[in-house]
Amino acid sequence: MKSCWMSVAAIGLLAGAPAHAIDAKYARQLERSGCTQMSELQGCDITKTRAENAAAGFVTAAPAGAGPATPYAGQWIARAADGSTFATLRIDRRERVWVNGKRVKAKRSDGALVFRDGPVLFTIQGDRRLTGEDTWADFDAGTKGVIVAE
Repeated sequence: MKSCWMSVAAIGLLAGAPAHAIDAKYARQLERSGCTQMSELQGCDITKTRAENAAAGFVTAAPAGAGPATPYAGQWIARAADGSTFATLRIDRRERVWVNGKRVKAKRSDGALVFRDGPVLFTIQGDRRLTGEDTWADFDAGTKGVIVAE
């Protein structure tokens, strides 16, 4: 009976411990080489660089530092109904957002990047083929307008 309780306690402790699939060193090697765990099984060499693995045909994606990693990245202008500038927006490749120079939290919602600055809600669509759907709305003042890329 005592050994049964000990077994249950040991299983409970092990189940509560965090599981880590790969260690930090291995993750850095994967990042540097451009390999994934699956491509490594197919012959991608984690000791080589991303360029060497790309030349061997294992890495097809662009390097992490090349170009915008998100369709939201760039400078944006929130325009009022009369065409004046309501706010200036900046979004970096990691989807960090600044409204008029002040950092705000952003989240993705239904294909759009959504963020608030006080009572104002900004929405920028991820699909750049959709026109006129990048908008802002001030719920206190009851005003709204469009957001355009600078």
